[in-house]
Amino acid sequence: MIDQSVFNNLTALYHTFGCKLNFAETSTIAQTLAERGVRRVSGDETPDIVVVNTCSVTELSDKKCRQAIRSFHKRYPEAAIIATGCYAQLKADEVAALPGVCIVAGAADKMRIDQFLDEFLRTRRPINSTCNWRDITEFRPSCSRGDRTRFFLKVQDGCDYWCTYCTIPMARGRSRSGTIDQLVKQAEEAAAQGGREIVITGVNIGDFGKGRSDTFFDLVRALDEVEGILRYRISSIEPNLLTDKIIDYVAGSRAFMPSFHIPLQSGSDEVLKLMHRHYDTALFAEKITRIRKEIPHAFIGVDLIVGARGETDEQFAISKQFIESLDISRLHVFPYSERPGTRALDLGGAVDPRTKHARTNQMLRLSERKWEAFARQFVGDTRPVLLEHPQGHGKPMAGHTDNYLRVEVTDATAALDNCIAPVVITGIDVANETLTGHLAQQ
Repeated sequence: MIDQSVFNNLTALYHTFGCKLNFAETSTIAQTLAERGVRRVSGDETPDIVVVNTCSVTELSDKKCRQAIRSFHKRYPEAAIIATGCYAQLKADEVAALPGVCIVAGAADKMRIDQFLDEFLRTRRPINSTCNWRDITEFRPSCSRGDRTRFFLKVQDGCDYWCTYCTIPMARGRSRSGTIDQLVKQAEEAAAQGGREIVITGVNIGDFGKGRSDTFFDLVRALDEVEGILRYRISSIEPNLLTDKIIDYVAGSRAFMPSFHIPLQSGSDEVLKLMHRHYDTALFAEKITRIRKEIPHAFIGVDLIVGARGETDEQFAISKQFIESLDISRLHVFPYSERPGTRALDLGGAVDPRTKHARTNQMLRLSERKWEAFARQFVGDTRPVLLEHPQGHGKPMAGHTDNYLRVEVTDATAALDNCIAPVVITGIDVANETLTGHLAQQ
């Protein structure tokens, strides 16, 4: 039994690295601690607790997490630092040795942080709670408000794909998911709290329902019927799991927005085989063509890993040429990072850092061109924008269109926070990947 008194008058600061799933889980952690009486810090308050939700997708991610933890300890030397997430799961001893860290809660134990905190506050003994990935079997659905307008609905966790470059299965365990009834209830609760938009999150969301008779498509249809939620967005979904039925349904959906985030990772079939991906470039191109046919104005973001082991100059050139041929909106470019324990380390053909950097820059420039070409076609249009409070003092209200273009709205007021309003797109800021506009006259 948790001793409620130990939480009284405590304050907490939350810092999240990584994916939308991590942000969803941080919100749930904050909500759980708030129910125990732990209040978020405000202004210049000094926190009693610092929760760092870590990421380990690249070596740079690990480094940033370490730097953040050291920085928090230096700034708040008396605070109890709680480290959770994938880096904490994969390298628990390394994280536990960092200054100020009192609790290491692996990916499987994020939602038990209140219990660990209770034990630590009573005993003052450091806690290291991680387990073997094979033992991570529980799924806990959550739908929590982010720091801004959207809610994040966690529908799935874990991954069974074991791509050669990836540590996520070791951090998150096998694929598992909630039930449709559970998740519809979570969406209904979000609507009751004033939620207008929900981002569907998970590690491999298209794998929803694996081992059961229901599918991700069944979940999409059920969520579309939840009253009060005006927008859903499908976060990253594997191309082989993005079925034509899902694309066609989104095209005519009441609330599923015309935006997709699809990992490609390489435009070379030979590299895709080395990565142990579950599709080839022909299938990927078919998905893009299908989306453009059914939803011409859809935003299509694509993940890309550059400089993976085995990627020759010729294969990179093939990859670049393939991506140039795709009618997509933006690239999310990641230079390949060596991850301990992955099968990629057994492959030859390591790409030197200078070449990797040059290839990354080429793809980033290609992404800029893709984004500008996509965004510029909407200048002069009127599109619905879900407005959010400003990100800083003196900043205008901003939000995202239905097709996931960020717009700064010069004449919007705070009264429109969390409201969808028609906005006339008047300009484009390529450097910041932002549009500008003003409210349409009603």
